[in-house]
Amino acid sequence: MEREACMECIPIGVVRSPYRERGDAPRQGRLVDTTAEIHIFEEFAPGLQNVEGSSHLIVLYWLDRAERGLLFATPPGESAQKGVFSTRSPARPNPIGLGIVDLISRSGAVLAVRGLDALDGTPVLDIKPYSPEIDCIPAATGGWRIKREER
Repeated sequence: MEREACMECIPIGVVRSPYRERGDAPRQGRLVDTTAEIHIFEEFAPGLQNVEGSSHLIVLYWLDRAERGLLFATPPGESAQKGVFSTRSPARPNPIGLGIVDLISRSGAVLAVRGLDALDGTPVLDIKPYSPEIDCIPAATGGWRIKREER
């Protein structure tokens, strides 16, 4: 199978969050109550029509300050390295972040959300509605068990 020589992703917006540096963000955004804003660029704002019909959104974003090309990572609380594709490490060949967030409100082209671990200024690639019927797999296995962090 041949690889594509080039792929184009364009940001549709930008994250505004209290996390300024890599060490500021929690290891998983769903574990804390921090709010952030997603500012959608004007040309993409019409695509937000009816977004308020969803209580939760899936946000795809580009981890622009993450290391690229690493194939191994050591998850928090573990001593052994694992293949990066079996972890949620931000350091990976294509540093695409995925977050499931609570939609708090929408004001024009600005979405207020809870549960996003992205740094301030992170480019947003896409937003999709979360569907419990499709996206929740109760019997799924894998990854590691995590405890809810102190709020």
